[in-house]
Amino acid sequence: MPSTTVGRAIVSATQRLEEAGSDTAHLDAQVILAHVLGVDRSWLFAHYDYKLSAAQANAYTELVARRVASEPVAYIVGRKEFYGLEFVVDRRVLIPRPETELLVDAVLDHIQTRPDPRVRMADVGTGSGAIAVAVAANCPTAQIYAIDLSPDALAVARQNVARLDTRGQITLLQGDLLAPLPEAVDIIAANLPYIRQDAYDTLDAGIREYEPRLALEAGEAGLDAIERLLAQAPSRLRPGGVIFLEIGHDQGEAVLAAVERLIPNASYVGIRQDYHGHDRLLTLRI
Repeated sequence: MPSTTVGRAIVSATQRLEEAGSDTAHLDAQVILAHVLGVDRSWLFAHYDYKLSAAQANAYTELVARRVASEPVAYIVGRKEFYGLEFVVDRRVLIPRPETELLVDAVLDHIQTRPDPRVRMADVGTGSGAIAVAVAANCPTAQIYAIDLSPDALAVARQNVARLDTRGQITLLQGDLLAPLPEAVDIIAANLPYIRQDAYDTLDAGIREYEPRLALEAGEAGLDAIERLLAQAPSRLRPGGVIFLEIGHDQGEAVLAAVERLIPNASYVGIRQDYHGHDRLLTLRI
């Protein structure tokens, strides 16, 4: 890209991204350029005539090309905001989604209703650590075990915990589901893989080609990990313990059937919809 200004660079990049099929081309172009320049996106609006150096222009061209190839913006810039906090992310972890904030809301609301807010919680399949860190940042009385099967994912979570867990509330554990837990807990929260095997190949290229399959696909019905967790949970929860599970938008009935089969004596089971009216969160009390 020859010498150019902020304004012309954004216009050119937006056109390239629109031609590539991006639904958020203008925003993507701005976010990537702000990253290259090391400024907030709002800075760009007041500096459209600022001239990029040759190095900046070349770096911008390279990063826009990655976005044209469907790589998610979060991986390109190496960060993603979740629950008002900025997380380091890369291809070793799933990108935190806005709908998962509903799970954090539910956990925090539940803790507020407890007579004793001092809780122990397990965040299973922690990935980047987003759920664990968000709960810890908003609830000083929570002690959290953040668990993941993937050592690579835990390496990313470790960066976020080091930056954001200012009170030292989170313990990272490597292992399968609840196996590493050293003690029973009051709350189990999890955003486990829930994509059906036959649906995986139909996912958007930005998801399918870049995000870790281990964090997405979960067998024929998309319930392999969820059912295994439900089977383990009763023995790892304290009396009155609660489970919060993110589920697929079309999995409500199947998940309720799994609960009936695996935890028939649950005192409460409910499904909460997300902001689009889709099934999104299972809440279960032992």
